[in-house]
Amino acid sequence: MTTMPVDNTTEDPRHRSPLVLGHVEFGTVTEEICRVNEAPKPPKAWYVSLVISALAAGMLLVMIGYLILTGVGVWGNNNPVMWGFPIVNFVFWVGIGHAGTLISAILFLFRQKWRTSINRFAEAMTIFAVICAGTFPGIHIGRVWLAYWLFPIPNQMDLWPQFRSPLLWDVFAVGTYFTVSLIFWYIGMVPDLATLRDRSNTKIKAVAYGIFALGWRGSMRHWHRYERAYLLLAALATPLVLSVHSVVSFDFAVSQLPGWHTTIFPPYFVAGAIFSGFAMVMTLAIPAREIWGLKNFITMRHLENMNKIILVTGTMVGYAYGTEFFIAWYSGELYEKFAFVNRAFGQYAWAYWIMVSCNVAIPQLFWFKKVRTSIWIMFIVSLLVNVGMWFERFVIVVTSLAQDFLPSSWGYFTPTWVDVCTFIGSFGLFMTLFLLFIRYLPVLAISEIKGVMPAADPHAEHHEPADALGEEVQE
Repeated sequence: MTTMPVDNTTEDPRHRSPLVLGHVEFGTVTEEICRVNEAPKPPKAWYVSLVISALAAGMLLVMIGYLILTGVGVWGNNNPVMWGFPIVNFVFWVGIGHAGTLISAILFLFRQKWRTSINRFAEAMTIFAVICAGTFPGIHIGRVWLAYWLFPIPNQMDLWPQFRSPLLWDVFAVGTYFTVSLIFWYIGMVPDLATLRDRSNTKIKAVAYGIFALGWRGSMRHWHRYERAYLLLAALATPLVLSVHSVVSFDFAVSQLPGWHTTIFPPYFVAGAIFSGFAMVMTLAIPAREIWGLKNFITMRHLENMNKIILVTGTMVGYAYGTEFFIAWYSGELYEKFAFVNRAFGQYAWAYWIMVSCNVAIPQLFWFKKVRTSIWIMFIVSLLVNVGMWFERFVIVVTSLAQDFLPSSWGYFTPTWVDVCTFIGSFGLFMTLFLLFIRYLPVLAISEIKGVMPAADPHAEHHEPADALGEEVQE
């Protein structure tokens, strides 16, 4: 039978577009997804990407070692820009980690079925982004052997200096977020790890997957406990999505510095985090579906839905930018006015307008369906959004510090080669972990994908619409 191309981005109230293409039976879904892990050799692109990423991750370790041996003078930090690339990168990576938990928890609670094909690697992205983020608070203090000061541990002088810094709040917030997200990600994989255990062709794989499958047998009792635990973890993780980046924003908002001391930061940071997180999911999903042949599961409908969220959150971020200027003008505060005028027209104006262009102007292209469904355009836009969100963190941190209350203390921050190499190395660590995840763990939620297929609905008709058998329209 000749298959017909399917456009599952159409909106027809009489017929719900399929979320899974090319499959009618559950068995073929298992075969196609497990093929990513069971193939004797991954695609050549995986080897090339892993080598490049591992070299970059190694460069990160070298830069950290060089920092420890030499001192923070290797950075571009100066007086008054005491916070430079480390905190910029920390806030950037924490923001990247937001979309995974949002896709998994909030969309799960709202019963958005389209999340099932993207939630697994989005959750993995969250874990790896938080690992990258956690690297920077530990090294930004310079004396890394005193990193334990970030924790509320009593010392011999009965002084707890960490409580004088809002960075302590980050330790609790990011630590809690990482723990809950890790448990949520792992619990969701248990049924699929059992599937890989049962399909293993070697003793080593069977034992390894079997250990992490926790004795899963697929019984009714197991499914009942699993679904209850997953629901409770989703409910627990949901407030974390809104609270974690709000706490990170308090690093700035509790200070008296113009440009930082503002109550709009918590919702502003959360919207930006979701914005950048979805852009990173898009950046990872598009090559993954192409290289590993996952177009039947990560369909154009999934990509278009994420583009719509990027459009909405990007518009919210643009609104926040405008609100900041309005508040500065309406307050009548001289220093606040100067801080924002200086951002747009001062010595860092180039960074500000890169931020506005990438975060506000370019996502508006997604108003048009042809753009939302063009693979190359959406991939380029997602990359530019990530660039823009990094520059947003740079603008917030550096421009406010470089020119504060006293002109006599003004300075200009220029990153050094160590700053740049450390930042690039964090991407290497992120991609190395992500590539290893794709190779050895189930990249898609097999059981959840089966649950959104018509065959899983007992009230569905016994025959399948003909177009659901077809392949996705070529991009």
